[in-house]
Amino acid sequence: MRLIRGRAGGTALTGTLYEPGEEPPSYEGAPDADAPFVWVCDAFYAVESGGTVQHVDGDAINVAFESPAPRGFADRDRAIAAAEEHVRTQFGRLGLAESAVEIEHETVVPAESATGE
Repeated sequence: MRLIRGRAGGTALTGTLYEPGEEPPSYEGAPDADAPFVWVCDAFYAVESGGTVQHVDGDAINVAFESPAPRGFADRDRAIAAAEEHVRTQFGRLGLAESAVEIEHETVVPAESATGE
């Protein structure tokens, strides 16, 4: 499993890329992502009122979240490129320059693999 995180404006957004052999989460309303690589991440946009207040570049912005929708990919490179684009797009929806988003990757070993279970 790989976490792909974008940072900009003093805040961050992290999504998860599930790789072959890992089981992405399933929940009511989620599309079937029967693919070797599955990307899951929040999507959001700025709203005039309501939503959740996020602090971005020192400003309070009201943000509404969409339900995360898994996206399946046949290969790792396409999945990573789409994940990075998704993260940049979310910051762009808040008025930040997508080019200002710093992307980082973190590989996570599931707990059962780390303990030998």
